[in-house]
This record gives sequence, structure tokens and C-alpha cells, in this order.
Amino acid sequence: MAQDHDEVENGFNSSRNDDGHHHNDKKDKNGGGGKEAEEFSVERAFDGKEVPSWRKQLTIRAFVVSFVLSVLFTFIVMKLNLTTGIIPSLNVSAGLLGFFFVKTWTKFLENSRILRQPFTRQENTVIQTCVVASSGIAFSGGFGSYLLGMSDRIAKQSEDTNLGYKTLSLTWIIGFLFVVSFLGLFSVVPLRKIMIIDFKLTYPSGTATAYLINSFHTTEGAKLAKKQVRTLGKFFSFSFLWGFFQWFFTAGDNCGFVSFPTFGLKAYEYRFYFDFSAIYVGVGMICPYIINISVLLGGILSWGLMWPLIEKRKGDWYSADLSPTSLQGLQGYKVFISIAMILGDGLYNFCKVLSRTLVGLFYQVRTRNASSDLPVAENSSPETAKLSYDDQRRTRLFLKDQIPTWFAISGYVAIAIVSIIVLPHIFHQLKWYHVLVIYLFAPTLAFCNAYGCGLTDWSLASTYGKLAIFTIGAWAGSSHGGVLAGLAACGVMMNIVSTASDLTQDFKTGYLTLASPRSMFVSQVIGTAIGCIVSPCVFWLFYKAFDDLGVPGSEYAAPFAMVFRSMAKLGVKGFSALPKNCLLLCYVLFGAAIVINLIRDSIRKEWARFIPLPMAMAIPFYLGPYFAIDMCVGSLLLFIWEKIDKAKADAFGPAVASGLICGDGIWTLPNSILALAKVQPPICMKFLSRRTNARVDKFLGS
Repeated sequence: MAQDHDEVENGFNSSRNDDGHHHNDKKDKNGGGGKEAEEFSVERAFDGKEVPSWRKQLTIRAFVVSFVLSVLFTFIVMKLNLTTGIIPSLNVSAGLLGFFFVKTWTKFLENSRILRQPFTRQENTVIQTCVVASSGIAFSGGFGSYLLGMSDRIAKQSEDTNLGYKTLSLTWIIGFLFVVSFLGLFSVVPLRKIMIIDFKLTYPSGTATAYLINSFHTTEGAKLAKKQVRTLGKFFSFSFLWGFFQWFFTAGDNCGFVSFPTFGLKAYEYRFYFDFSAIYVGVGMICPYIINISVLLGGILSWGLMWPLIEKRKGDWYSADLSPTSLQGLQGYKVFISIAMILGDGLYNFCKVLSRTLVGLFYQVRTRNASSDLPVAENSSPETAKLSYDDQRRTRLFLKDQIPTWFAISGYVAIAIVSIIVLPHIFHQLKWYHVLVIYLFAPTLAFCNAYGCGLTDWSLASTYGKLAIFTIGAWAGSSHGGVLAGLAACGVMMNIVSTASDLTQDFKTGYLTLASPRSMFVSQVIGTAIGCIVSPCVFWLFYKAFDDLGVPGSEYAAPFAMVFRSMAKLGVKGFSALPKNCLLLCYVLFGAAIVINLIRDSIRKEWARFIPLPMAMAIPFYLGPYFAIDMCVGSLLLFIWEKIDKAKADAFGPAVASGLICGDGIWTLPNSILALAKVQPPICMKFLSRRTNARVDKFLGS
């Protein structure tokens, strides 16, 4: 995902995720027309190949494959969303599997001598764009955050049903997503030229994806891709079968390998154990080492130090009679302290990316004083430097298929009018003037997010969403449903800024693979439409199959649902919602998050990579460190592999990780169906202390 992925909180998706800080080291080697571009030309390797028209890039087979992969990746993203909220970049997997499926299809037709159109890198880019757009809705749709946070299930846990909740229904969720998910696409279309050609923004994830797709369509690259797919298939099978094998031992609560007390029963009580999760071992192999270490450090700080100490204050700091899920007790410290760290990190990075954006814009505009026109889609720009052969060819084809500015503006206005009318009917607490104000500011924020993403590879989608929670929630007030209004506004804002940065990322990928901007736009629209239907259906399967979804300590705890609802509650009620001394601890951790980030950015790069990331540290505060151990196991395996054979690890590491993630992710489909059919596993494998076991044996023998 050119990934929001954003969100440690909701993902370490390279760029879909504002909170992940997952940097991709691949830069645009041909972006500046420098010596490197002159020495090595990507486009000369494709000189003899005709570039198909934008209509021919949009094939039926591309969208059939896109739909199949969209369902697969939606299950993966949904499982990650509803377990920890950490979503790695799945661009490599989407590009690789898209190449494999269509290549197999065309090979079969070629052997049958009925192949009409060869498979091109432009068609590959269309598939990748469509899949990422579709599975991206599983994140920006808020199924593990703001949307689930509105439900009665989460409201009852946070003991604030009086502040309002909305009963979840498949029909209104699909309607809501269709109303809000397309607006961001139209908001940045007129400025695609200034982003890609004039400002030459890097978009590291989009650039890396383009190089990957370009390499697939060379002779050597195709051979390597074939081997990578074979490796992915092996680990997909292993991961799927391992998930199936584990299911047989989970007949009751806390049963099976997922509850294996690896470091002893006392450590297990504080969630320090390895739960044999193939999906998080795979995530650990994809995420940078510092992210995995940061998550583990956060788990040690919270569950190894802070929570045991606060627990000793039971009866003093909070009542000993409260339920374990009460926000007035220990659960309140876990939720609000993690929120403080998330907000501290988010605020720092918001200011940092915004300042970089403004400084970058200032220098870009200052160097363009010779031109009086803003270089939007239909205005040409003066040549500031001699372009390389690659850039000349890419620029010519990128500007060939225009998307009229009037089309983008009229599309934005039309969808905005429909939204202003429809949204207050879905959420009565969200008034038409709230939506109007969001849509007046949205194009500016979408541009800032898309520009910042091009500079840093960070999408600030969830940060803008939190901004909407506090502003609209406080404006509506608690007596007028401010909690629901804030969460709904968060959804509107997140969808706009997230899809805007996704589309510009895709324009960059298309620019580097000679895919038409029109085919990229159409593919993004179709992918978004698929996501608006597939993602709610997949979520509904989870929601109906697992009655404990959203419950702390369950398999699908959905931690950010409670976090987002608590933020909305904080926005309308203020600090009165916090237990004793919690505000002081929040101030300390909020400040610590900012200071850690300042230290990271002020010291030299070789030392900065050892400073942990506060956003990553915040996740286990609420959830526990068990998944961090899985991720660190993945990191360790990759580290050892790199020491033994770095070239092979670099070539096949992402394929192994993708196989582990995809296999475990797709196992959730038959697992959900078994749960809906009330088919129970036959065995409960449980671990007891020697003393407890002796008592059980004595009881059974009596």
C-alpha cells in the first residue's frame, strides 16, 4: 500500500500509514535527469515495445485478477486491523501476484494460440493500483478504529452508552463508504502535473513499486519473479496449513498454541509469550528492525514495569471493585496513556511534515518565478534542466492523456453535494454544516497530505482524522451526540486525505511505468468501488463469526476501536474522564514522545536509526507485547538470513514474508465460516501450573 499503509496505528504501511515511519530506501534514480539517469536508462530496455493506449491498459483480465487479489488482501488487512492495527506495505505482494496470475493466463492463451493482447507493465500497474485501492478501504473504512468505535459493543465496554452509539449494519456501512471514498480522488487530479513533473516528488513507495514492475517485464526479472512466486507459494501453503493445524487445539478460552506460556506462567499473565502467529512473523520480516524493537520496548515499559506498579495502587488510585474493562480502572491508564503517546508522536510529525511541505513549496514556487501560471494539469512548465531520455519519454506520455480540470472540479462538487445531503441521514448527530466545513478544508488538507507523502513517504491520514474527532466532536458537544459526530467526521476526513495520497502515489508509479494517468484514475475508481463492497462484507463476516470481536484479550481485540472512541469522549467531556494521576502520566508520556522524536531528528543518521519510535512503542501499552515477540522473531530470522546470504535474503525475503502473511490471512476465511456454522474444534490444549494441575487431577479423581 503505497500504505497509509499509517498507521502504526493502523499500519506500518509504507505510505498508507502516517504513524509507521516506514521509509523505503529506493529513490527515484531517474527523477532528476542526473548522471545516474544518463548512465543507465530503464526506458531504452523497452524501446521496441509499443505502449498501449489507455483503453487497452484497462483489460477485463486485469480487473478479474484485481478482484480476486482484492478479496485476498482485504482478508489480510482486515485481520491485521482487528488484531493489532499494524499493517505492513503489501505493494510487493500485489505487484508480484498480479504479474504471476496474468502471466499464467497469457501463457496458457499463447500456447493455445488465441492470445490477442500481450501482458504489459502498464496492465501490471493497473492491477497493482486497483488492488491497493480496494484493500486500502479496509484501513480507511475504519473497521478496526472509528467505525467499530461507534458500535454498542465498544460503547458498553467503555461504559458510556449514554453518549450515543450506532448499531452496525452492512447496508449503511456500504452506503457511507460509497459517499465518502471517492471525493479524495477528484481533489488532487488537477495538481497531478505539479506533483509529478514540476516538483519531481519522490514518492518512495510508488517509485519502488514502479521499479519492481519494470523489472518483472525484463527477461532476467521475469525469471526471478517466477522463483519468488514459487517461494511465496511454498510459505503460503505452510502458513495456511499451520493455521488449520492450530485450530484443532482451540476448543475453549485460552486454549491452543496461541496461549503457549513460552517464558513461564507469570510472564504469560502479563502477555509476554510467543503465540506462533505466522502472520506477525511475516510482518516482522517486512517492517524495519527499529519498528519491531520499538514495539517490544513499549511492551516491556508498559506490561513489564508500569502496569504491575499501577496495579499495586489498586484501592488508592482506582477502586478495587471496578470491572477489568472499566476506563476508570487500570484499563483507563492503558488506553489514555497510549493515546497520549500517539497524539504526541502524531502532533510532532504533523508539524514536521507540514513545515517540510511549506518550505518545499516555498522553494519550488521561488524557482518558478519565470512563469506566472500555476502548473496545473493543463498548463505547461518551462524546462529548468536538460531532461534525460527516460524523463523526456515519461513526461511526453504522462501529459498525452489529460484528465480535464473541469471534470475533476465538477466531480468533487457533485459528490460533495450528495454527501452533505446523505451523511446527516446516516448519522443524525453529524449536521450538514459540519460536512460542508470539512469539504471546504478537505482539498487543502488532501494536497498537504499528498505533497508530504511525496517528500517523506508518510501519509498523515489518521492524524487528520483525529483532528476531525476533536474539532467536530467539541463543536457538536456531548449533549448533541458529539462522540458519534466526531467519529463520523473522522471517517469522512480519513477517506479524503488517504485516497488523495494514494492516487498521487499511483500517478508516480504510472509515470515511471508509462501507464496513462487516465488508466490510473479509472483503476483507482474501480478499485475503490470494489473495496466499498468487499471490505464491509469481509468485516461483517468477522463481526458475525466472532462474538468477542473488540473485547480486550480476545483473538480480535481491535484495540484502536476503544482508542478512537476514548479520543472522541475526551474531545467532548475533557479530562474528567480520566482516573487518578492518569493525566500527569499522560503529560509525561506525551512530552516523552515529542522529546524522543526531537532527539531522532537532531542527531546523525547513523545514530538516529537506534532511537525507538514512540508511535510503535504506544501500541503494546494497550494490547500487550505478545505480537512484538512474533515480529522480533521475524526480524531475527531475516537478520540471520542476511548474515548467511544477503543477496538471497534481499531477493526472497519479501516473498517469504508475503507467503506467511497471505497464508495465515486467508485461513481466516474458512475459520470464520467454521465459527458461523458453529463447528467447534475437538481439543483444548491448556497450560496449568504444577499446583493447579494437581488440584485438577484430585478433583477429577474424586
